[in-house]
Formats: sequence, structure tokens, C-alpha cells
Amino acid sequence: MATPYDFPSDLLAGQEELHQVRAELSALLKRLPWSVEPLDGFSDDGGWRKVERPASPGWTADEQAEVEKLRRREHELAVFVTTHRYWSQFTGPDGVAARSALKHAHETPKDEETDA
Repeated sequence: MATPYDFPSDLLAGQEELHQVRAELSALLKRLPWSVEPLDGFSDDGGWRKVERPASPGWTADEQAEVEKLRRREHELAVFVTTHRYWSQFTGPDGVAARSALKHAHETPKDEETDA
């Protein structure tokens, strides 16, 4: 059974927002063209696998600004979570286990049953 941790609410909120920002950034990057700058397409079959890219129109200024905003927020949250004063009470493997537990604190156990 996993050790229960009493994470502070600000740490839980920071980790949850970090998950959300990373998901939003990932979805945005998947929607955007493969190149920030406009570039011609190419095909290269000289490597261990063939690589093809269509021509890229590049990102608009608004798209670049949105990516930068999300990356900046992701960095701020990652620093907040990893340097939180809560971690000072742990050392070695206990700290690793606690940090891992925080990453999954928002999940509900699959085998949890509710009383009917």
C-alpha cells in the first residue's frame, strides 16, 4: 500500500496546474506546423528511416506568443513545485517516493469502490 502524504494545498494546486499547462502546450504544439519559420518541405531517405516533411508556413506571431507564454508558465510551475518547502522533510528514496506520489495525487484509484 502506498504511503499517504499530507501535501499542502498550494503544492497540490501547483502540480495540477503544471499538468494542465503541459497538456495544453502539448496539444498546441501538435496543431502547429512543424517549423516555427516558413520552410520548404523535404524528403530524406538516406538515414536509417525515411523522413518527410511538408512545406511549413511557419507560426504566426500570436502562435509564437502563446507557445512562449505556456513555456514560461510551465517553467514557473516546475520551479515552484520542485523547490517547495514541503520537500525539506524528505531525504533520499523517501523524497523520490513523495515526489512521485504528488504527480499522481489528482488521480483516483481505479479499484476504489463507492458505497451504494
